[in-house]
Amino acid sequence: MTEQPNQEENQEPVKPRSRGIYLLPNLFTTGALFSGFYAVVASMHSNFENAAIAIFVAMVLDGLDGRVARLTNTSSAFGAEYDSLADMVSFGVAPSLVVFNWVLDDIGKLGWFAAFVYVAGAALRLARFNTQIGSMDKRYFMGLPSPAAAATVAGLVWAATEYNIDGAPFAYLIALYVAVVGVLMVSNILYYSFKDVSLKEKVPFLILAGIVLAVGVISISPETFLWLLFLTYAASGPLLWVIRKTKKTNA
Repeated sequence: MTEQPNQEENQEPVKPRSRGIYLLPNLFTTGALFSGFYAVVASMHSNFENAAIAIFVAMVLDGLDGRVARLTNTSSAFGAEYDSLADMVSFGVAPSLVVFNWVLDDIGKLGWFAAFVYVAGAALRLARFNTQIGSMDKRYFMGLPSPAAAATVAGLVWAATEYNIDGAPFAYLIALYVAVVGVLMVSNILYYSFKDVSLKEKVPFLILAGIVLAVGVISISPETFLWLLFLTYAASGPLLWVIRKTKKTNA
C-alpha cells in the first residue's frame, strides 16, 4: 500500500499580506505632529509667539487630514490611531508646555499642577472621543474639543506676547484659566460641532458676505481675534448649559 503524500507538506507557506499605509492623509497628520513638537522646542527657547502660531498651524493640518482621507477614500484604522497620537502631542502636551514655559513655571508646583490638569484633560478627552465614535449625536461634541482647547490656551500666549504683556503678575489667574480649560475637555457639557453644515449646499449671499467680513476682521489682528473667537467657543458650552437648565427649571 503506497503512502499518500501529506498535503500540508506540499503546500507552500502562506505569506502574510503586506499592509501599506495611505501617504497623503498621513502627511498632513505628520505635519500637525511636527508643528506641535516645534511649539515645544520654540517655547524652550522663549520664542512664544512662534510656538503659539505653530499650534494654530497644527489645528489647520489636523482639520485637513480627515477631510483629505474622506475625499480620497483613504481612511484607515492606522490613520485614525496616528491622528489621535498626534493630537495628544499637538493639542495636549504642546499647549501645556508652552504656557508652562511662558509663565506657570514662576509659581512652582501650582503651575505644573495646572499644566498637568490640562494634559490629563486632553488625554482623557481623546480617549473618550475614540470610544464614543458612532454613539454621539454628530451635531455636538461632549466636552470641549482638544484643538479648540489648545487654541484657547495658545491664543492667550500669542496675544500677550504680541502686545508685550508680562504674564507674571497674572500667573495664578492664568493657572486657573489653564486648569479650567482642561476640565472643560472632560466635562459632559455639549459643544456644537458644525458637522451638520454642508459645504456643498447653497447659502444666502449674506452668509458668504459675513464670512468674508469675519476673515477680514481676523486678518487685522489674528492673535487677538483668533483668541477671542476660541475663547467665545469655549465659553459657549457652559453658557448654553446654564440656559438649558434655566429653561427646564422655569418649565
